[in-house]
Amino acid sequence: MPSLWKRITFSVASVLCIASVALLVVALATEKWVTGRILCKTGAEIVNASHPEMDQFIGDIYYGLFQGGKTKKCGLGNRRSKIYIFPNLVKTLNGGLHMMVILFLLVAVGFALVSLSFCIYNARKVPYQSIKGHKGLYLWNFIAAFFASLADLCFLAAVRHHSLTERVANYKENLFVLVVLGDSLDWSFWLGVGSIGTHFAVCGVVAMSRIKLPKPEMKKPEEPTVSSVDLLY
Repeated sequence: MPSLWKRITFSVASVLCIASVALLVVALATEKWVTGRILCKTGAEIVNASHPEMDQFIGDIYYGLFQGGKTKKCGLGNRRSKIYIFPNLVKTLNGGLHMMVILFLLVAVGFALVSLSFCIYNARKVPYQSIKGHKGLYLWNFIAAFFASLADLCFLAAVRHHSLTERVANYKENLFVLVVLGDSLDWSFWLGVGSIGTHFAVCGVVAMSRIKLPKPEMKKPEEPTVSSVDLLY
């Protein structure tokens, strides 16, 4: 049976693993990986809009790994539409890179769950094999953080070097040309980055579990002393 200190530290590590899984799942499911502003270039050119009138042709866009949405302003009022990455839009993107992002995140979730199971095991039992103890936990958390980092880097490459936002914005736009004025990574992306931090935190907590706390010393009861006066009685 592990000591109280080890049970506490591995319980904290288990909570951090659960937090990492939750962050990755929410990041996969939500639609705010990127937000941006889009200009309806065709509408602005038709009316020869001046600089102060440009705001009437600027909409917004947001999307995640599976879906998103955009608001288009082309002189006909606000026109909102939903964006679905699968099954057709992904064919116009760098599909291999996009699938790698999803795959790497799923692998990171898998290894985070493996790390969670090992944390629970170490909180209840003392492992006989080193791979089931501290070394295994370091390994699984490093792999999970590595794949989450790869996913974030691949997505960043798709946005910055493959004009991902522009391709998503102009999908099925036959009459109008939309120009991306600016885009930025939003909170769904940073959830994935946060999950990487939680895995390093798990490694720190696991390292703390190896600290040996001093055991409280039990005072021995003092033996009664027998004096010569006591012997006379």
